[in-house]
Amino acid sequence: MTDFGTTSSDPTDIGETSKPPFARLPDPRGLFARRAARFRTLAQGAELGPYLEFLGRLCDVQHAVQEGLAEAPAPSPELAARARAHAMPPVDRSAAARDESFMEIFDRLVARAREIDMPEAARAALGRVAGADRDGRFAMAEAVVANRIPVEATAEHVFAAAAVQVHFARLAASLDAAALVPVGEGACPACGGPPVSSMVVGWVGAHGTRFCACSTCQTLWNHVRVRCCLCGETKGISYREIEGGDGIVKAEVCDTCAAQVKIMKQHEDPDVDPIADDVATLALDLLVRDEGIRRGGVDPFLIGY
Repeated sequence: MTDFGTTSSDPTDIGETSKPPFARLPDPRGLFARRAARFRTLAQGAELGPYLEFLGRLCDVQHAVQEGLAEAPAPSPELAARARAHAMPPVDRSAAARDESFMEIFDRLVARAREIDMPEAARAALGRVAGADRDGRFAMAEAVVANRIPVEATAEHVFAAAAVQVHFARLAASLDAAALVPVGEGACPACGGPPVSSMVVGWVGAHGTRFCACSTCQTLWNHVRVRCCLCGETKGISYREIEGGDGIVKAEVCDTCAAQVKIMKQHEDPDVDPIADDVATLALDLLVRDEGIRRGGVDPFLIGY
């Protein structure tokens, strides 16, 4: 895996494109279980196999910690209306990261994570998280939400990010998808988070259209193809893939912002997951980086790359 195939046009078939919904909210009750299964599939025979297996087990924990939780409260009608009127996300990222219901999820996740198999380095990091006081845990959550995870503490923040994903997915699931509006380039309409990747989907009523995936709350939002997911530019867009690969995952490169966000063919492989397949294709990130192109997708499980 040392070379690229490069194209300058959209690598997917537009022939079946239909009128899609603007946003699709996450289903946290099933999302993490499906992601766990995807991680395990991708781990088979992969160079990153042990790490993918670990993330699969962590996704199992994300699924399990939701049992018995009260339903996440939806924003008040007044707040939702104000957010829509001012093109703002209805989920306040800063406030949500310090919510008491989040701390319950964080505490549950840390306790259950102790039961899974993991490398010693990860277990030591989990021990540091378990030993952190409430302010320390809230600080980790805030670092994840602000996309400012310190490189020297990436292992600890993997667990914090897992808790954040569960909390924010539950908050997003409480929203009215039909009331969401665009809030800016490269920003999730539900929580304002950055995209981790994008997918060309095969859903009924949206076949062949593209959706960006939020790295924080897991909401999907429709995004025009051959257009940068970060800056919105349509010129100078090209695609990279590893030669000899299956072509399911490509890097969409933007000359304007010198960054790439992966685009995945979910309509060809329905099991594709925007986070699991992003982690599993780290080799593509590394090769594109050799061209001087930065990674634009935000994935808390790939901090440092």
